[in-house]
Amino acid sequence: MSAKANGLGAVLTELYATIEARRGADPKSSYTASLLAAGPARCAKKFGEEAIETVIAAAEGDKTALTEEAADTLYHLLVLLAAKGVTPDDVAGALARRKGVSGHDEKASRS
Repeated sequence: MSAKANGLGAVLTELYATIEARRGADPKSSYTASLLAAGPARCAKKFGEEAIETVIAAAEGDKTALTEEAADTLYHLLVLLAAKGVTPDDVAGALARRKGVSGHDEKASRS
């Protein structure tokens, strides 16, 4: 893992703080505020659209497009989480609880 990769957590934390700061802002002046004002269902739809675009970019083998679409997907995931009151710390806690557990075992435990 490169030093840059270690910075992803910090970037996502800062981005989530920016998203929260835009909550209640004028939807006409902030795309983030417009998404949050439209409600969780709209945020979920945008996240889904970006996820599909990410899958397409990956399938087509376009690294630049995949990178850009992945960034869009992460942004829209954070907006969706904010819309539903889920924090990055909540997600980090879920991931931490799974550390050292086989993915197969973890998935089976949810059944």
